[in-house]
Amino acid sequence: MTNSTNNKSLYIHIPFCEHLCPYCDFTKLFYFEKFSKPYLEALFKEIDSYHLIKMDTIYIGGGTPTSLSDIEFESLLKKVSNLLNRGGEFTCEANVENLTSQKLSLMARYGVNRLSIGIQSTHDERLSQIGRFHTFEKARDVIKNARDVGFKNINVDLMYGFPGQTLDEVKDDVNNILSLKTEHISIYSLIVSPGTLFFNKNIKEQNQDDSRLFYDTILQMMREAGYERYEISNFSKPGYESRHNLVYWHNQEYYGVGLGASGYVNGVRYKNTSNFEKYLAGDCVSEREKVDQKLLREYFLLTHLRLKEGFSLSEYKELFNKDFLQKYQTKIDEYAKNNFVKISDGNFAFTDDGLMVMDRLILSFF
Repeated sequence: MTNSTNNKSLYIHIPFCEHLCPYCDFTKLFYFEKFSKPYLEALFKEIDSYHLIKMDTIYIGGGTPTSLSDIEFESLLKKVSNLLNRGGEFTCEANVENLTSQKLSLMARYGVNRLSIGIQSTHDERLSQIGRFHTFEKARDVIKNARDVGFKNINVDLMYGFPGQTLDEVKDDVNNILSLKTEHISIYSLIVSPGTLFFNKNIKEQNQDDSRLFYDTILQMMREAGYERYEISNFSKPGYESRHNLVYWHNQEYYGVGLGASGYVNGVRYKNTSNFEKYLAGDCVSEREKVDQKLLREYFLLTHLRLKEGFSLSEYKELFNKDFLQKYQTKIDEYAKNNFVKISDGNFAFTDDGLMVMDRLILSFF
């Protein structure tokens, strides 16, 4: 497959974990060297098959990339670091328990300039409940170590909506996370997906009323602390938005490599196989979807309307040869009365209230 000049972003999936969290439904495997070595060989072959030039953003996710041995981790960083454009964003996900000083030094050496650390909760008993093997004190230490190595762009993940969680616990979590003074914070509600241990144990997701209360409280606290919500689940200090994730939310093309990874190249969305043996054999792509004009419009709305600024009405007209406001005037008037949508500076976007019922509203534009 040849390189597309439009594509300037690369996602790399490392499926290995030292333990499997009971809520996680990502493509993942227990870490064993007998699996990781051939996997990296197959991954490098897939990367080579795209004949990549220079990327503006590279994102290594998982799974847990830092579950790799130091030698394996260095080989991965060495393989992809020369693909990064000068001034590019290079993100690596990490778990607190295996983000060692050696791994931090390797990342700094090979140009990783953004860390994304899965903290999830600041209460140790809650961490134990969700299958995490770190403490919040350990998380503090890891952030300090990353700062000492020179990292100036750090994201942390925080979850809410756990069974039995109270509003006071949520507030305490947010205050603790804010005390870390990271540049970016991602907030997610607990999703109980089929096939996970939580689903098999019949654990239920939080009811909508409590979920809305918790989210609104988090939103207010984050804004008061100087973080801007630029996407429904993501908050940053000014200038620290995730450049890689904005590629997804602007419906731009990107490469996805690795087991179960997704990509969007030359007008085709694709998904890699989640079958480990097939992947090792080089049979990487399992699904392809040619994006026609109808699908392009749907993806455009699904991605852009997650963003604070929504989308440009002039860009919509240029892409689809239709006036969005004219086509949906009745619905837009109705949603505006309910304070669900706003139009400003030539952009159409959801309000705070609109984002909370985003899925239902977007479907009405299909």
